[in-house]
Amino acid sequence: MQSCFYQKVRFLNEEKVYSENNFLLRRLFVPSKGFTKLKRTDGDRFKTQSNVDMLQAARNYLKSLLLVELFRGLSVTGRYMFSRKFTVQYPEEKAPVSPRFRGLHALRRYPNGEERCIACKLCEATCPALAITIEAEPRADGSRRAARYDIDLFKCIFCGFCEESCPVDSIVETQVAEYHFDERGKHIITKEKLLAIGDKYEAEIAAARAADAPYR
Repeated sequence: MQSCFYQKVRFLNEEKVYSENNFLLRRLFVPSKGFTKLKRTDGDRFKTQSNVDMLQAARNYLKSLLLVELFRGLSVTGRYMFSRKFTVQYPEEKAPVSPRFRGLHALRRYPNGEERCIACKLCEATCPALAITIEAEPRADGSRRAARYDIDLFKCIFCGFCEESCPVDSIVETQVAEYHFDERGKHIITKEKLLAIGDKYEAEIAAARAADAPYR
């Protein structure tokens, strides 16, 4: 038992000497450090005292004196100056838009002209910004319809949760990103405005839905 203990101590001492020697060799043969002077501190550790800081300071001074960073930045500018341009002449030219682009909202109709919205209020419940307000009323045939459908665009964060939750694909976000408000209160889009937007851009909405259908 005692011999095993001495063997373990001997093994640990040899491992310690081996690690110190490796540390010393690494410090002596690092090419980027130049001449290094080793001194022993705390009994077991080796610390380097070299002129690396002085060389780094001289290198930085030469870089600032010769304007290396400036010419490096100008080289990037010159490389892009003579390469192909990607500038779009807006609004005459427009960049391609993804079918999943989330722009201005719209309410869709069925091909026979009937409103798709059934006032289930799932979009109102799932909206994280509480931007949708819906009021339902019964139709003449007893089914349910939306008497009021308002969206506050100042609250809306265009997350797309409303169109994802709609079971009849009624509320959608179009690819229209060019709109503004010139009077107070116009930021709230009513049901009539949403239906008008849907009627105007129905072809684009249907094409975007068809292009995105394989990935859903």
